[in-house]
Amino acid sequence: MAGRAAEPEVIWARPERAGRGPKPAYSRRDIVDAAVRIADTDGIDALSMRRVATELGCGTMSLYNYVPRKEDLYELMVDAVSGEYELPAEPSGDWRADMTGIAYQTRAIMYRHPWLPRVMTTAYGFSPNALRFLEWCLGCLVPLDVPPGLKMQLIAMVNGTVMATAANEQAIAERARGLPWSEEAEQAVRGAYLTAQVASGKYPHLAELLAEAPAAPVDADEIFAMTISRLLDSFAPPEGPVTAA
Repeated sequence: MAGRAAEPEVIWARPERAGRGPKPAYSRRDIVDAAVRIADTDGIDALSMRRVATELGCGTMSLYNYVPRKEDLYELMVDAVSGEYELPAEPSGDWRADMTGIAYQTRAIMYRHPWLPRVMTTAYGFSPNALRFLEWCLGCLVPLDVPPGLKMQLIAMVNGTVMATAANEQAIAERARGLPWSEEAEQAVRGAYLTAQVASGKYPHLAELLAEAPAAPVDADEIFAMTISRLLDSFAPPEGPVTAA
């Protein structure tokens, strides 16, 4: 196929346009912006080179001079929305506050672009905006007295936790939209079923937990805040620095 490389390559090292001829009426960024609009509106499954070409009013094959593979398009899209992070010129000096803020920004970006968890991969970690993000996070973790490897683990764990949380929240919301009854009515029926099962005596450990444990938070924002706080707690021991395993 036109424009495809015979060997592995990094899309960021590739010239924006491989073909010759007059200056085109659109750029690689135009292609990416169109792809993001399609994915935001109709979902990632609706995205194709043909659909992008229709959006731009050009031939499908001409796009491969700019973006050789659909996987490259995904990488370009991930980098484009990663540019939405608002990163101060300098970290605040409070690494917990900075990483908490990053977690909330990541969650917001994933809500604006619900397709993002579907295409996100560590292979995309070397794009321009990804490197900008990583450099900023490492800067905010300077006050944290742990080995560099653990700082990378922290960043990865925060990103992974937010990604999993956002994907789960989106799946729950999508399911709720398809219910023929209210979500409250379904939860009431499920709660009654659980109560009956626990009362049967077949689940003594679960019964003990439900009888003694305080009610768990049900608000998504409250659960998210608690999750991120406990994750950061694991990297800030009360005594001494964390040592590598």
